[in-house]
Amino acid sequence: MNSMAMATHLYTSYSPITTKTISSNNNSDKVLSLPLQPRHAVSIASPSLSLGTTTRFSISAAAGTTAVQVDGPTTSNKGPKSLPFRVGHGFDLHRLEPGYPLIIGGINIPHERGCEAHSDGDVLLHCVVDAILGALGLPDIGQIFPDSDPKWKGAPSSVFIKEAVRLMHEAGYDIGNLDATLILQRPKLSPHKEAIRDNLCQLLGADPSVINLKAKTHEKVDSLGENRSIAAHTVVLLMKK
Repeated sequence: MNSMAMATHLYTSYSPITTKTISSNNNSDKVLSLPLQPRHAVSIASPSLSLGTTTRFSISAAAGTTAVQVDGPTTSNKGPKSLPFRVGHGFDLHRLEPGYPLIIGGINIPHERGCEAHSDGDVLLHCVVDAILGALGLPDIGQIFPDSDPKWKGAPSSVFIKEAVRLMHEAGYDIGNLDATLILQRPKLSPHKEAIRDNLCQLLGADPSVINLKAKTHEKVDSLGENRSIAAHTVVLLMKK
């Protein structure tokens, strides 16, 4: 049962009466007419009253009937509490095509293929932006920076990161920690990981100790393993300032 059963016991010396229809609606006051036995307790259950609802019962008696007035739920005027931390997840994937630069975390990586995208196609920064926006409960990167808007054509993804960081600070949060995983078959990212992480730290204004970066191949499976695409996952923890 999703609601709380509330009961009150009524005592009366009136003789039994005919049962009437009992109706209940949380959005308005209710009057319940009840059959009563002399000096017997009658239990009234209101299953449509939810947990956390304050309900007041007032009882009036007249010959041949007893009415129970049930006031509607008392609501709170307080807004939602500010959370001490928030968690967000981001994912992005781009096709790899000849003739495009391969930019990861703001670093240009030498490779025969690059990301085909509306902006610079930085799969890592796009993923991080989505993780931050998700933690804040905001729309995703495609809604805030739509690819239908020509002003974002070829734009560096650092622009998107800076806006996400601004929104994060505006909401009163800082980066607690961030963990990102890049998935691509080629090229090997080991020689570039530190440069990528250092740049990401600068863009986020975060200490390197709270930013982690991993790189995986896809074991030559599907488009990722065939060097036809690149993907990234990011999990971010935001802490209240």
